[in-house]
This record gives sequence, C-alpha cells and structure tokens, in this order.
Amino acid sequence: MIYDLIIVGSGPGGYSAACRAGQFGLKTAIVEKDPKLGGTCLHVGCIPTKALLHTADVWDRFTHAEAEGIHVENPQLDMPLVNDRKNGIVSKHAKGIEGLMKKNKVEWVKGYAKLQGRGEVEVTGADGKTRTLEAKNIIVATGSEARMLPGLQPDDTILTNIEILNLAAVPKSLIVIGAGAVGVEFASIFSRFGSQVTILEMLPRVVPMEDEDVSKELERYFKKHGIRIETGARAENIRKGGAGVQLTVTLANGKTEEMEAEKLLVAVGRKPNTENIGLENTKVETDRGFVRVNEYQQTGEPGVYAIGDIVAGTPQLAHVATAEGMVAVAHMAGKPVKPINRNRIPGATYTEPGIGSVGLTEAQAKAQGFAVKVGKFPFLANSKATILGMHDGFVKVVIDEKWGEILGVHIIGPQAFELISEAVTAMEAEATVETMMSTIHAHPTLYEAMGEAFNSVYGLAINF
Repeated sequence: MIYDLIIVGSGPGGYSAACRAGQFGLKTAIVEKDPKLGGTCLHVGCIPTKALLHTADVWDRFTHAEAEGIHVENPQLDMPLVNDRKNGIVSKHAKGIEGLMKKNKVEWVKGYAKLQGRGEVEVTGADGKTRTLEAKNIIVATGSEARMLPGLQPDDTILTNIEILNLAAVPKSLIVIGAGAVGVEFASIFSRFGSQVTILEMLPRVVPMEDEDVSKELERYFKKHGIRIETGARAENIRKGGAGVQLTVTLANGKTEEMEAEKLLVAVGRKPNTENIGLENTKVETDRGFVRVNEYQQTGEPGVYAIGDIVAGTPQLAHVATAEGMVAVAHMAGKPVKPINRNRIPGATYTEPGIGSVGLTEAQAKAQGFAVKVGKFPFLANSKATILGMHDGFVKVVIDEKWGEILGVHIIGPQAFELISEAVTAMEAEATVETMMSTIHAHPTLYEAMGEAFNSVYGLAINF
C-alpha cells in the first residue's frame, strides 16, 4: 500500500496536517512514537502549563478576594488535585485527537519512524518489529525537546518543563535559569503558589524577544510581587546539596553569589528532534539541526516537507506548526495556498500580566529604516481593567509614519494573549492606523485599550 501522505509526529502541526489531508481526500497515516497522540504541546507543554496558569489565576483571586468584598477563610492549595485536573484536561484532548483521526480516516501507526529515502519510512514498534511504509509525500513534524545545561540531567530536583509539571507539592524556593516564555510562565505560576522565585537570565532583559518596553514592564511587575530577577547573570557550578540545589552565580556587576533553592528549573531553550530520524538517508538540508525549507515547507528531498519546531527560522510555537502544516498539505494536494507571512505571527506568553505581540518591535522597525511613530495606552486608564483590579501594563502600537502602516503591536496586561488577535487581523487585512482609529470598540471592555492605543499614535487618545 502506498499512502498519499505519511506524517511523522502527532503534535499540533502533525495532527492538524493529518486532519486537513483527510479533508482533502488524501490517504494518510500518522506515525507517533509515544503511547498517545498530541505531542509535547498537549502532554508536557502548552496545555498542562496553561492549566496550571489558570489555577494560579484562580488562586490569586481567592487569596486577594477581600478587595472585592468576598471573605474567604483559610483557602488551601491542593497540588495533587491541581495535577489531577491538569491531567484530566490533557487526557480529554488526547482522546479528542484520536477521534479526529478516525473522523478524517487517518491511520494511526504506533512506533518510531525513520526516513529511508525514496518515499519510504521505516517504523519500529514497541515490540522491536519493523515495517516499511511508502508514501508519495512525507511531512516531518518531530518537534523539539528542552535543552539541558552541560553536565546536568533532569531528575526530581533539577527540572525541565516535563518534571516541573508533576510536582507533588509547591517548593519553598525555585530558581529558574532562562527568562524566555517557558521560564517566566513557570515563575509566574509558582510565585503565586507561594514559592520564593529567582530568575537568572544571561541576556540584558527578561523575555528578550519582546519589545523592550514590555520586558521592562514585566520585570517591574515581577519584582514588585517578590520575584528576584538577575539579568546579565551566569549560573555555574550547579550541584545538589543543602536544601536541594546549589549554584554559583556571576552577576551583571561581576560579583559572584552562592545561591540555593529546593528546586531548579532549566529553561534555556529547545533543540530540534532531528537526530536519528533518517535525514542522512535523504537530501534534506539542516542548519545546526534545524531543517531548511522553502515557503511551501518543502525540503531538499522531493516529496518531503518539514513543519514546526524543527524548521530553521521558525518560532517554536504550536500555532506556527499548525499553519505550516496547512501550507504543506494544500501545496501537495494542488490546492490554492498562501505561504506564511512571518511578520504576522502572534506571540503569546501567559504570565500575569500576560503578553501578546505581533510584528516588529520599535527597535526592529527603526533598524529597518522606517520612520516610526509609536502610540501607547496604559490599562491604568481602562475601566474594565479597573473592574478586574488589573491595572498593570499597556498596549503599544508601532507604525510607519509615511503610510500609516501598522508595523507591530505589543501588549502586556490583562488577557493580552487574547487582545492581540485584533492586531493580527488588522495587519493581515493591511488595515492602516487610521482604519483602526475609527473602529468602534465596545464599552466597557479591555479591548477598548486597543482603539485608544491606535488613537494615541497621533495624540488623540481620550481617556489618558
């Protein structure tokens, strides 16, 4: 039997591509090495992390309920129950993906896949037996895994995103190495759960991929709420001992400090899962382990596409993998398809306050030679934010002064990861700042701050 498409990996990119292939009538198989479908995002990434973040939000409201006129006596956080709820969400959606495969007539092949070239994929099952599948097209969607610092191995004290998701109790203290999205999200969770959290970041600022003003605001908020942040810091001589883990930290001022914590989270990025999957048997080209593709996700091997975290130059985000999968399947099926505009990819970080962003930062826009104008509106002046008791943060709009083109929008504040959708739609539709200035926003809402920010570009915000 020759398939029209074999997909290696069942994360968001892989299973979404499988569904679309089924919708297009392609005979499709999806190969997954793990016992359940869904990949890193569903099982040890996006979904369980956001479930914990939601619990942290709820817990935060309970512990500050008196400000809203609600007396809550002796609230207790039950981590085993918190984990049960999280795991239930994951299981429900894993079953849902199985249902999607059946609905779209996608065959689930269990085992470890290795490309053999010439459209062949060798699959080794749990029993060690191998079988060879053939396909006209292959999508490699094998995802990524957490990078670990040299000489360290994850265990019950030194953690990655996997181990920290199943702690039986809230640690008294937690050191986080790395202030990207993963690091700051877990810092936000466990700080609100009651841990004393310290963040160490080698670069000069937290969430370094975001607009500089967003980084400053998140650092200000975290410090205000008791999280210690050391940027420009290097962690060395990490060893177990004392309360859990000890390390020597060289601070930005050149001084060294001995630190100790019950748990250590290593959140220094992710590496692509491209080893031992048979790329050497193909003409697929890589760059430091990442796969090179064209605008339709095609690799150097005819009929082989790559999507998601393994792709060179791709943000390691689940929704990007999904979008790339849609492009790849449409292209191989001969359907109309528009390549991804990488300047229209939304980013979302689910801390408190949340972060949502799209397009160029102010610094990037200036570096590219645009005549930049900036509008900024604080949630301090938004009625709904007052009702919610969430005043921190702002909406920042970056435009090209000559044409009124929206170059980027950067939000930090309540529900920023939801609010950014308006900006993404506006940029995709090529709306100008003038269009958005005259767009009516409902009152009282958080997204009124979007309209005010667009108006503030020309100094015309009403409420600030």
